[in-house]
Amino acid sequence: MGRRRKGRLVDGILLLNKPLGMSSNGALQRVKYLFFAAKAGHTGSLDPLASGVLPICLGEATKFTQFLLDADKRYRATFRFGMATASGDADGDVVSEKGTDELMQQQVELVLAEFRGDIAQVPSMYSALKHQGQPLYKLAREGVEIERAARPVTIYSMELTDFRPGHFAEADVEVHCSKGTYIRTLAEDVGQKLGCGAYVSKLHRSAAGPFDEADTISLEQLETMRQEQGAEDMDHLLKPMDAGIQHMMSVELSEDMAFYFRQGQPMMVPQAYREGEEGDIVRVFEADGPFLGVGEVTDDGRVAPKRLVVM
Repeated sequence: MGRRRKGRLVDGILLLNKPLGMSSNGALQRVKYLFFAAKAGHTGSLDPLASGVLPICLGEATKFTQFLLDADKRYRATFRFGMATASGDADGDVVSEKGTDELMQQQVELVLAEFRGDIAQVPSMYSALKHQGQPLYKLAREGVEIERAARPVTIYSMELTDFRPGHFAEADVEVHCSKGTYIRTLAEDVGQKLGCGAYVSKLHRSAAGPFDEADTISLEQLETMRQEQGAEDMDHLLKPMDAGIQHMMSVELSEDMAFYFRQGQPMMVPQAYREGEEGDIVRVFEADGPFLGVGEVTDDGRVAPKRLVVM
């Protein structure tokens, strides 16, 4: 007999403003507890030293986390120049130091411009990427260095919003980037290009895909609400399961077609045939009914089930 899952069946996306000092998994587990949810997952880790937008998917919404993992991100970061650390952030040991008394804002702006567009990044040894099943950061803490291949990423924009000169100059930057971009690596590369070293001293994610920090709620607010009401009374805070994929085409199926689609059968959908292309992912709804999941447009214009919601 299978093990019974603890918690209630609740589906949707909570937009959490993750606090400093907490891991993404720690924040996830706390939200799961507060909602008494049977199932939960997050959509891309934020380091304990970073705060900001962390979409947390509950229940059936966890089936669509990959689409948010693939989404663009926006960050506000502070780069501190004149030092390099082992981890690329304020938590790491200092590995080099060189004063920046002569560093000027114009120099920083010129170097930032070189990193806009399509670039290649070598992931940090302190990232959550895995090597033979082990996260790199765990290997790094054991003193193990693994060769990493450079990965292509895109910096859509990177703007200097403030510069504070001094022996350890600081620059506040706003970055809009593609999935897989490491801001700590970006800071390290900028510091190396300037010849003085740099690390990230502050990091805040201001947007993840279509979700902006203005729509988030803090863990403290959730805790207060939970003390005053039941878990089910907080469900109004959840966004629909397809909230993170609103940019995708939506199609509707008749009641009969929806039945067969749920059984795993591709359906001929005129709209997908006219407007879609092979490989496109579309949101699928029953006409005047619920969200069924996502499907993939086939070469003959049908929509094949890809991720289905269990009703």
